[in-house]
Amino acid sequence: MDYQRYIDWADDRIVDDSRKVVVAFLLVTVVFSAGLGSVSTSAGTSQFTSDLPAEEALERINTEFSPAFSPDTGSTQLIQRENNVLSKQGLLRMLRSQHRLEQHDSLRVTSSSSAASIVAQQLDPEATTTEQQIYAVESATGSDIDAAVQRAADEDSQFTSLLSEDFNRKSASASATIGVVNHEVPAGISSGSGQGGSSPLTSIQQQAEFTVSSAGQGTITVFGSGIVADEFSNVITDSLILTVPAAVLFILFFLTIAYRDLADMALGLVSLFMAVVWTFGFMGLAGIAFSQMLIAVPPLLLAVGIDFGIHAVNRYREEREDGESIETSMRITTDQLLVAFFIVTGTTVIGFAANLTSSLPPIQDFGYVASIGITFTFLIFGVFLPAAKVELDRLRQRYPIPTFSETPLGSEGSALGGVLRGGVVIADRAPVIFLLIVLVTTAGAGYYATGVSTSFTQKDFLPPEESPDFVESLPEPFAPSDYTVTGVLNYLEDNFATTQSSQTTIYVEGPMRQDSALEQMYRAGDDPPESFVREDGRADSTSIVTVIQDRAESDPEFRRMVERNDRNDNGVPDDNLGEIYDYLLDSSSRSEALNYITEDYRSARVVYTVESDASDSEITEDTRTVAEDFRYEATATGSVVVFQAVADLIFESAIQSLALALAGASVFLVIIYTVLEGRPSLGLVNIVPVVVTVALLAGTMRLLSIPFNALTATMLAITIGLGVDYSVHVTHRFADEFAINDLQTALDRTVRGTGGALLSSMLTTVFGIGVLGLAVFPAIGQFGILTALSIAYAFLASLLVLPSTIIVWDRVFNAERSFRDLLSLSGGRKPSPVDGDD
Repeated sequence: MDYQRYIDWADDRIVDDSRKVVVAFLLVTVVFSAGLGSVSTSAGTSQFTSDLPAEEALERINTEFSPAFSPDTGSTQLIQRENNVLSKQGLLRMLRSQHRLEQHDSLRVTSSSSAASIVAQQLDPEATTTEQQIYAVESATGSDIDAAVQRAADEDSQFTSLLSEDFNRKSASASATIGVVNHEVPAGISSGSGQGGSSPLTSIQQQAEFTVSSAGQGTITVFGSGIVADEFSNVITDSLILTVPAAVLFILFFLTIAYRDLADMALGLVSLFMAVVWTFGFMGLAGIAFSQMLIAVPPLLLAVGIDFGIHAVNRYREEREDGESIETSMRITTDQLLVAFFIVTGTTVIGFAANLTSSLPPIQDFGYVASIGITFTFLIFGVFLPAAKVELDRLRQRYPIPTFSETPLGSEGSALGGVLRGGVVIADRAPVIFLLIVLVTTAGAGYYATGVSTSFTQKDFLPPEESPDFVESLPEPFAPSDYTVTGVLNYLEDNFATTQSSQTTIYVEGPMRQDSALEQMYRAGDDPPESFVREDGRADSTSIVTVIQDRAESDPEFRRMVERNDRNDNGVPDDNLGEIYDYLLDSSSRSEALNYITEDYRSARVVYTVESDASDSEITEDTRTVAEDFRYEATATGSVVVFQAVADLIFESAIQSLALALAGASVFLVIIYTVLEGRPSLGLVNIVPVVVTVALLAGTMRLLSIPFNALTATMLAITIGLGVDYSVHVTHRFADEFAINDLQTALDRTVRGTGGALLSSMLTTVFGIGVLGLAVFPAIGQFGILTALSIAYAFLASLLVLPSTIIVWDRVFNAERSFRDLLSLSGGRKPSPVDGDD
């Protein structure tokens, strides 16, 4: 394929029409900037859980098992912590907080409950309002209250569930309790398991915090989904405010060293700015919301853009130092680098686009936006920056624009050039031995990496419980918000036995009037799996079956109806189920029954209690196993099951995108080097350092206890995209040098010419992206650390591993080599280059 004519056409436009090119790119920037104002945000876990079968089942449960035409509701938790929340003063603080909230019409309180309310009703069964309950406690003595607490613990199972695990019946004491306030809220509150970036409860709960602060005297914390949603949103803004300035400082520092010229650095920064504007402007025009996942896109654009910019300017300076004119120098530069940039862009896009195969929409969006952004970066740094550089140097010839340095990095004879030759020295002396060591290390790291865990929890999207001291001491506007959610969640998990993970649910769809409907529901609890709590050898559960059994115990007429229709005398009716349900829905048990069966008798739910120490994966697997025992269509659901399903998809996405990215990049490189150089095997040579980089990074994830989560799951595919960047520059430069020089000279000129630019690019992006480790969003911090490590690994592998790989490649594909030379463990003199692969 005669690709050179396309390169020559691009060279002509860049050199001969440089001013038109610059103006055209600036106009496009203006167009894309119009989309910046349309970029919306999306935060939280709800973006990951949508469209999952378990999540859809949970949403249907929350929609169907509620009274028809009822308003949306939400709840606020009042978490009280003090020496003894069951003391007289402790009970009054909770009750007065409930009462104050009930008095505010804007809070739309429909009801409230607490351990204090239960104790008050033990003192005075007629105290049905909070105001009456306050009076009952105020009128009681300490011994009266202690006795009421003990009676409540014996008679009401809900009472102990509202108290911390250190509750002591004899002393009537506990260090913490939870009160619940229910609200009627505007339509639209989430009914699923995931938290979104906004909630109708946010303003309600923020106002409730202010209201409770005086009544609770600092002992009561207001908590709920609105507070969580607010922190989900704030964590993105705070992360950007904290990390972007630090990244800019590092980037400016290293770019100053790399360019050593103010005007050239300004061109590089303008190009980086344009790449970001194009990408985010495209998002706004395309209607793609900015989410936590997409926080990683700007650093990736900077990583590739910085690399492209430094390479373009450094390669141009090499030609200028040899005495070539502006036009000739830029033609030689773009003639070579446009091809290299195209190869890098192709492989990087393949690495990012591999995430499009994920079943999770946020990961798909990340792959799509990152691919588009890298393509924009190629156009800006491959065409705009060279054209702008030509215009700049032409202006320098006419006007006294200061020029500080035009010397390329890593030039021959420099100290840096000597350091960069380390990989060439190894390749010359013992390439095979070195590659064997690398092979063993890579295999070991890969095997070790198989133990990397997978995580998907709300905490992945929240700041840590405590920020580092230096972050807390930062002045405004860099100081992060006062985050409390993670600390509260940890406290609830550590001090209360009843959490979301104590239950799991099965959603059943089928004709519930059919005679066998209740029997199959009942038998599903026989011989329950290990993670399910057992009661009398059966799974501890609540369902329409338990509602029927409870009603039968207190209602003689209903009990006789059940007995008439119970063929095997197990307390579960087998016949005339429609009549059984009709009786329940016409009785005082109606609301309870509708919690477990729909009014059309077409679906039901069964809630199982699970062991508190069971893992999410065990609960999910066991729930799915029980669901399979139903003859009707049954779906395992609940928050634990939904989040575990996402975690499973995250791991699946990571492995699938890795395989696709590696295979796609390999095929692409083989094809491109066949077309460009007539050497398909150079494409495989190009992949060797990338495989080493991926294995080292995956092993590091396990070593640092960083799991595959919503963001880090993309890292392996991204590493291929970024890793190929470094190895392509070395391999492509080597191919050009090898066409006119012997092997040793070609390698030496390659690492000196390209290695310096790679080092500058590596240091700039490692520190520029590494500052994401400061982010208050933990997943972003982990992503920043891993991205920085992947770039450092890619740089080292390209300069240390690739030279030895090229030596061995030459031995394998050089027909003039003997078999003895192929097996030689050392280096030695190399013959002249061959024309192509055999």
